[in-house]
This record gives sequence, structure tokens and C-alpha cells, in this order.
Amino acid sequence: MSAPGPIDNWFSFWRYITSGTADPTGRPLTLLTFLIDARNWPAAPLPFKRTNLILHVANGLLLFALLNRLGSLLNLEITRCRNAALLGASFWLLHPLWVSTTLYIVQREAMLPATCVLAGLLIWLHGRERLVGGHLRSGLIWSVLGLGGFTVLGVLSKANGILLPCYALVIEAILLGSRRHVLPAREKRAHRLVIWLFAIIPTMGICLYLVRIGATGILHGGNAGIRSWTYAQRLLTEPRVVMDYLSLLWLPRPFSSGLFNDQYAASTSLIHPLSTLWALLAVVVLISGAWWFRRRYTAWSLAVLFFFAGHLLESTSVPLELYFEHRNYVPALLMFWPLGLWLADTRKLKLPKQILMIALPLGLALMTHARATVWGNVRTQALVWAQINPDSPRAQANAAQILMQSGQPKEAAKRLQALLATKPDESQLAFNLIGAHCLTGGITQADIDAARVAMQGSANTGSLFAHWFERTLPVAMAGSCPGLTPEVLLDLINAGLQNPRLAGAGRQQDLVYLRGSVALARHQADAALLDFRRALDLQVRPALALKAAAALGSASYPRQGLQLLDHYEQVKGQTMPARFGMPMLHEWVLSYQHYWPNELTHLRHQLNLDARAANVNTGPSNPDRGVTR
Repeated sequence: MSAPGPIDNWFSFWRYITSGTADPTGRPLTLLTFLIDARNWPAAPLPFKRTNLILHVANGLLLFALLNRLGSLLNLEITRCRNAALLGASFWLLHPLWVSTTLYIVQREAMLPATCVLAGLLIWLHGRERLVGGHLRSGLIWSVLGLGGFTVLGVLSKANGILLPCYALVIEAILLGSRRHVLPAREKRAHRLVIWLFAIIPTMGICLYLVRIGATGILHGGNAGIRSWTYAQRLLTEPRVVMDYLSLLWLPRPFSSGLFNDQYAASTSLIHPLSTLWALLAVVVLISGAWWFRRRYTAWSLAVLFFFAGHLLESTSVPLELYFEHRNYVPALLMFWPLGLWLADTRKLKLPKQILMIALPLGLALMTHARATVWGNVRTQALVWAQINPDSPRAQANAAQILMQSGQPKEAAKRLQALLATKPDESQLAFNLIGAHCLTGGITQADIDAARVAMQGSANTGSLFAHWFERTLPVAMAGSCPGLTPEVLLDLINAGLQNPRLAGAGRQQDLVYLRGSVALARHQADAALLDFRRALDLQVRPALALKAAAALGSASYPRQGLQLLDHYEQVKGQTMPARFGMPMLHEWVLSYQHYWPNELTHLRHQLNLDARAANVNTGPSNPDRGVTR
């Protein structure tokens, strides 16, 4: 929310709502709901968490309604049907696995698709019921609204909202197809048309898309983008991941790996590790068994196939990170309904089942409370996650940062050094180690060498290095950390520039810009201008031109800032087109509002005023002369 500034008018609203980049759609519905809690940044986290909690409870109520409706389609006795729905929804609602989904604000992106899926299925089932009753027009409207309209809303929340047609197809094939719900001839044709257009064809499209991604990735070979594994290795690994998910769901525990899962090792073959083969066999048995026994054990079959349908996008060929707990939020919706149906049938084992009806929700609630309590204490949370994930660079770096903030830099350094010895390419460990040693008296040549090795071998520094650099440059300039100098930062930047895995234009641009920032901090304005121009030429973007020119002006070098804006005017025709989807729409909004021309004009005016106000720069004006490295 910080990027477009305060959301206090329609211009800023449209810039904000189209600013998402996570999916091709940008997840605008999720961004829209964030405005319920704040319209500027930084903002207090409590309103966001409160809204997430309300949404989670609302999803639980919708799930109860859906399970009750599915139970009625099984022709169950009303009391058993409602009790089973209540139990199934309660088990899901109180499960400790959803603490991180609910309290990690950004995971509203995982919760809203569940809302859309539940509402869409309920509306579709209502439309189907209208068709059974002979109401063609209203039945069609409700069916199309449920499957079509709410699929669109789900996709606008997160890409996995597109799986709503798959869920409907599973329910149709397992539950409705096995029951005798006779439709009149006209309504039957209408229902088949809806299923084909809004369930079968979309599901086939999704499957073909996933097959294409996997086949293309395997045929081309090599790692999947910035990942450390190949497409084939990912496909081998995901059965293990899914079986781990099932373990977390059916054997709940107060604490798990949480947000940090970067230590999860990819499978390199069917027997490395051996659990790969067993997990693959287990997945095949579960899916085939669910289909084979769909008539006898309808609820169990529905829950199993619904779960695997829910993992089609995030646990197959799309090269996302291997493992995240929140990916189970929607797939597990029906998971505990069969257990609820069994417990609600008190004709046998009445007393034990009644005890379990109380004990299971209570146990889940206690574990959820324990996990939520940890979320309320940042230090405890970081240390618990670091203990559970000893091989996770993210978990250890996070714990080290918390320890440094708590005045324990020596403990932080020990934690970082232990893992850095086995993972030398992890730049987050090396950079945080420099920070820890700065707090204990200064850095050594070994620290610098470790950071250089990390920059030379890292597959993706992301925004990590840039953020660390922005915090560290003032420290290096002030000399407040012995051993940390501007030359050290330049050495790390040059190491990154020589890293073939960071050879992309975007990564190179970031590094060259940071090199220019060092020159600017050392009052070498012409050298800074030259690097800023080089960075801009690597990937022409108005945002970078604006940022660099403003930095020059803020450092009392308005003439160089104006020269950079002049250079941008010369090369702006080479601006890269926006990616298809929401980025393209966002670019259109900015163009329609004349956003960049207005911002650049305003900055140019201010730089001209500053340049006329005083002779603030006595250095050479030609950036191609007098530059030393």
C-alpha cells in the first residue's frame, strides 16, 4: 500500500488497485479488502488481523452451510446431517494449521479464494436444485453465477480461485452423479451445458496448461528459473510435500515449520530420498482408491479428491516454492467431514463418539491457542521457528535479527556462522553476520570473504541486498563499524555483477544503481550520474529515472539530476512494455493519468529551482570525464 501513497482519491485508488504483481491478475480483490483496514502505510497490523479473523470465521460458517447441503444430498437424517456439518466445519475452523494463514496479514490472499469457492459452490448447488424443480431460468442464472461469477471473483483474489470449476466437477462426479436426482429433459440439457462450459472445459484447460508447463520445463532441462531444482525434481518432490500436508492435517501439533520452508530438500530421483517413491505410491493409491470406492464411501472419496484437486496449481508443475502450509486452506475444506459423519452416527459406540465430539474440538482449540500465543511474541516465535527449522537460512536469519534487536548479537553471530559453514551461497546469512559483528566491535576479513562468496554464488538476492545495502551504506560512510568501508560495499557489488546467475538486466540494474549510490555518498556526483545512466540503460523505467534524479537533487547535485532526466528523455522510447495482465492495465492507468510526465515535470521544476538558487556543484559537468573506480 505504500507504493501509491495515501489512498484518498480516485486517482490513487486506481493506481493502487492495479498495482498487484503476484499473479497475472494482480489479485485486486484482495488489495481492495485491505482498504477496509487502512488507506495509507505504515499502518497498525491489528485491524488487518482482525479482518482476517472475521473472514476465517465467516469461511467456517459458509463451510457449515456447504457440508449441511452436501449431507442432505446424501439423504441423511437431518440431525446427523447437521451435527456432521457442525463437526466437520469446527475441526477445520479450529485447526492450528490456519494460525499462520489467519495472522499473517498477506495470506488474506489464501483466505478470500476459500470464501469465493464456498459461496460459489453453495450458489451453484442452489441453482442445480432449482433446475431439478423445473425452474429453468432461475436455475441457469444461479448456476452460472455460482460457477462463472465466483470463479472470476476467486481469480481476482488469487490464481488458485480458478480451481472452483474443478471442485464443482468433483462434487458432480462423486456425489451428484451417484444419486438419482432426476431433472426434466429441458433442465437436464441446461445443467449439462453449464457443467461443460463452467466445469469440464475449464478443468481440461487447467490440466493442459499444467502439462504444458511441466513438459516444456522437462524438455528444456536446467533449473526452473531462480530455483535450485529442475521441473522434473519438483514433480518428484511434490508427492512428499502433499503427504506431509496430510500428516499435518490429520496429526495436528501446536507448532510446525510455519513460514520458513526453504530447507525442504528436492527429490533427485525416485529413491533419493527413498520417501519419494513411497509418497508417490501413496498418492496414487489415495486417488485411485477414492475413485474406486466412490459409491461405497462417497464422503471419504469426495474429501480425498477435493483435496488433490485443490493442489493442482500449487503442488504440480508451476515452479513455485516447494512447500507452504497455507496452501492447504482451501483443499482441506472437506477433509474432516467424513470424520464428522462417522461421529454423528451414534447408533454404535455412542459414548466414545460423544466424548470425541467434545475432546477433538477442544484439543484443536488448545493447540491453536498455543500457536496463536507464539504469534503474539515475536522473539519466541522467531526462536521456535529457528529450532524447528535448523537448516532454514530464512528461519536462522530471522532469529538472528530478533536476537540483534534484543541486544544479543553474539548469539546471533553463532547461529549464523553455524549454518553459513554449510550454505556459503546464502547471502542473507552472510549479510546478517556482518550486521551482528558490527554490533560486537567490527567485522573481519573472513566476514568480508564470506559475503563475497555469497554474492558470487547466490542464485537470487532479490530485494535482500538492496534493503541491507540501504541500511549499511550510512554505517560504512560514518565509520561506525570497524572494517566496514565503502570499498567493502563496492567489492560486494562487483562480486554480484560478475555472478552469472545475476546476469539478468533487472539484477544488473539494481547492482549498478547501488554502485552509483556509493559514489553519491562519497560526493562523487559525476561518477554517480554515470552509474545511474548505465543502470537506466539496462532497463529503461521512469520510476528509476525519477528515483535517481531525486537522489542527486537531495544530495545537493541538481545539475546532475537534470542531466539524468535529459538522458531519460533520450532513451524513454526504449521503455520495456508491461507484462500481460494487471501490469499492463496498471501501465494504462498511469498513462491515462499522465502520472509519470507529471511527476517528472514536478521534479524537473524543483531541480531547476535548486540549481538557480545556488551554485551547489563545482565538480565537472561531463559525466564521462574524471570518473575513477
